Amino acid sequence: MPAWTKELRPTLALAVPIMLGQVGQMLMGILDSVMVGRLGAVPLAGAAFAGAVFSVFFVGCIGLLQPGAVLVAREHGAGRDDLSGRHLRHARWLAWVAGMGLATLMLGLLLGKDHFGQPAEVVAVMGPYFTLIAVSLVPTLLFQADRQFAEALGRPWMPLCIMLGCVALNAGLNWVFIYGKLGFPAWGLTGAGVATLVARVVSVLVLRAWLALVPEFRVAMTEARRPGLERAGLRELLVLGLPMGAALFFEAAAFSAAAVMAGWLGTVSLAAHQIVISCATLTFMVPLGVALALSVRVGKAMGEGRREAVRPIALGATLFVVATAAVTTLGYVAWGGRIAALFVAETDVVTLAGRVFVVVVFFQLFDGLQVVFAGALRGLTDVRVPTLAAFGAYWGVALPLGYFWGVRGAGGLQAIWIALAVGLALAAILLGARLRWMTR
Repeated sequence: MPAWTKELRPTLALAVPIMLGQVGQMLMGILDSVMVGRLGAVPLAGAAFAGAVFSVFFVGCIGLLQPGAVLVAREHGAGRDDLSGRHLRHARWLAWVAGMGLATLMLGLLLGKDHFGQPAEVVAVMGPYFTLIAVSLVPTLLFQADRQFAEALGRPWMPLCIMLGCVALNAGLNWVFIYGKLGFPAWGLTGAGVATLVARVVSVLVLRAWLALVPEFRVAMTEARRPGLERAGLRELLVLGLPMGAALFFEAAAFSAAAVMAGWLGTVSLAAHQIVISCATLTFMVPLGVALALSVRVGKAMGEGRREAVRPIALGATLFVVATAAVTTLGYVAWGGRIAALFVAETDVVTLAGRVFVVVVFFQLFDGLQVVFAGALRGLTDVRVPTLAAFGAYWGVALPLGYFWGVRGAGGLQAIWIALAVGLALAAILLGARLRWMTR
């Protein structure tokens, strides 16, 4: 049996609940889009813009907090659970600070005069929803820090169950607050923001309660609850986290910039972009979950002194992601139009979204490869070169190509998505070469 097949099984055992948990996080936004889409293209476009800005900060903070999981896994592999608790304490502090700071920045963007050139009718309806989604960034990051801690110690299923329960709560509250059920007024798009914020706060409270009750976590949780911060531990987290966060931020910001460019093309293009990016982001949670599991497994292998296992671990994860990308892209090509019709009734939006789904064939494969390669490099604590590669691929190639071809030229929304696929392909090539060199 090849070494990669042996290593794939434990990777998937950890990756499956992680990817389902990431899907749960994204399902809240997708539920908002589906249920708000019944109100028309304008509220859907408002949800699209707010979701695009939120995604930039959330995905970037996944990278910022990911070193906590890598370091926890490394210390656990070396039998030092007290140090695992120290890393959790610093990760929680970082989640608070980053969440408050970035939520404030999001609210500052809301006060901007031109809102990045978005249609006036969209800007008019999205203010309260945008504010609520910005505030929800704080509980989202707190949940992420605690969840990654549990996953790094091999206990991913309970955080998943908590997340899925809160997705169900979000759906029920959406039904009440968006459409005005059970005696509540119909708040429309604002109601979706209220439901999402409540569900995310509940998820943090329930996860914290569970962590306090697990006997295996007692040593680590005692250390995590100690007051104060340790300069050396916080510096270690930031030295790794800032470049990791920057790399994911460059990617997420590129996609949000693409949403802004879609808004320059009009409400129909922005609504169609929101449909496609919602679906692509949902299926992206599969390779992202594998990449996060890969970071933990590589970090644990390094803590155990098994550096020779890194390449087989990475190879198994890569082949799995390629296989799943093939399945999802075929589904988008075959049923893209029908999927778009689930979001909104306007024929012009559905038609445009169906055409863009064809581009996802190439997009999904390259997106999966680059995130898996980056995940393996994070496990090796190799952060600077991947950050530079991400910046060059997305901001040096993809966005300029999308702007001049799709906005200034005649390519439209399809050209913007093709440009994103080109940037992802370049990132996959650069990160793959880096991983090969690091594991030579």
